[in-house]
Amino acid sequence: MASWSAGRTVVEYGAVGVLVGDAAGAYPHGNSLLVRGTAESLVVDPSLALVGAPPPADLVLVSHAHEDHIAGLGGYESPVLVHEGDLGALRSRAVMVAGIGLPPGEAAAVDRMMRDEFQVRGRPDATGFEDGRVFDLGGRTVTVVHLPGHTPGHSGFLIEPDGFLFVADIDLTSFGPYYGDLGSSLVDFEASMRRCRDIDARWYGTFHQKGVIEGAAEFRRRLDAFAGVVARRDAALLAFLGEPRTVEEITGHRLVYRPHVEGPHVGPVERRTAVQHLDRLIGAGRVAEVEQGRFRAA
Repeated sequence: MASWSAGRTVVEYGAVGVLVGDAAGAYPHGNSLLVRGTAESLVVDPSLALVGAPPPADLVLVSHAHEDHIAGLGGYESPVLVHEGDLGALRSRAVMVAGIGLPPGEAAAVDRMMRDEFQVRGRPDATGFEDGRVFDLGGRTVTVVHLPGHTPGHSGFLIEPDGFLFVADIDLTSFGPYYGDLGSSLVDFEASMRRCRDIDARWYGTFHQKGVIEGAAEFRRRLDAFAGVVARRDAALLAFLGEPRTVEEITGHRLVYRPHVEGPHVGPVERRTAVQHLDRLIGAGRVAEVEQGRFRAA
């Protein structure tokens, strides 16, 4: 362990430094990366912990355009890159807020929160990368692994020769996969989890509180549990559809958030999640529309 600033800890995995955020990286915090080669260095996902204490870097890579992953971006004049699918949202806070899909009144409040609490200003100078792009830092490479579903451009990074795969918000938490934004996709998220499962690495790093998992076997065990939340949501929906229900009733029943959770995002996220599960279950013949706008387990 070392420190990159007073009171801040960096844990080394080979030459990959994990800049540990407050509360072990639980939202709104997160765990950033500092990767050094012989020629250049880069930071991945500058979190709130980097506000006022940004370690020097020649490049900044962003896994996806969500506020907690870019809170410390204002400390960098270095080139900033994100996947093409999230480039518009990184360049403009307004586009980022619109992607959440909130009613206008609530969207204005979220915009203020991003500005004041996360220092999000937008980076019109940001440029895009694509799947497979390799950043050569000198004796060390960082390869983009596109993992869409959470957002269209959500990406991980494979760092060699250290054998470190950063999987960002495929974060292995008990909350499970999040695919509730306008640009999210359950189908893509499941494909991304399968892609991660097929990559052998020594270490697997998450942005949030699970941190770094050592060994492919342990990572796959945790990934399977994380993916199992999707199956539990399917099962909960099928049980609720023992009698005909509308999308609005399913939204109120909740597949994602516990009953005590409140906020303007809850209704829209629950509705988008419900529709994606419904579409998939209808396609599999497990749910039928028994009358217009009412669905029942088949």
